[in-house]
Amino acid sequence: MRHGRLPWYTPDGLSEQQRAIYDGVLAKYGPEPPFALHDDAGRLHGPFNAMLAAPEVGAAWQRLSAAVGATATLSPRVRELVILTVATIRKSAFEWSAHRRAGLAAGLTEAEIAALGRNRTPESLSAPERAALDFARSLLRDRDADDPEYAAVRTGFGDAGAVELIVLVGYYDMLATLLRTLRVPVPED
Repeated sequence: MRHGRLPWYTPDGLSEQQRAIYDGVLAKYGPEPPFALHDDAGRLHGPFNAMLAAPEVGAAWQRLSAAVGATATLSPRVRELVILTVATIRKSAFEWSAHRRAGLAAGLTEAEIAALGRNRTPESLSAPERAALDFARSLLRDRDADDPEYAAVRTGFGDAGAVELIVLVGYYDMLATLLRTLRVPVPED
């Protein structure tokens, strides 16, 4: 069975290295993940299956994912605002599907999420949230941010927050590229 362009790995057919990645994915998200993590047969959805295709890269990717997820400066709401922006601009259906639910859990409203999906700026955003959104859009469009955009992010989140935002955008941009190129399907609800 295929999962986009890759084999869809079953838990009972994994090598030791693949099994460590598989178990790490399950441990990270726990018994109630915010999105469909696997199917009824235990096959991982989304980018997690790709980790199994190249286990050495997958192991490093897990470490990077943990570091990106451990941001100390950005609130869950700002993180999901940025991730949904990447998903919209990069037309990543899987990222959108997974993070739409996470955005709701982080405090984004349906109206805010709908605006982001249309590449609009929700009126309800605070000044720091708007700065993060503008910054993310610039990074995705230009691979850079001008001085006023950077200053606004620095004012809202400090130097650490600016770095965290750059890495967050880059990480989810990489995932969007991987998901699109491998034709990873969105899980059925």
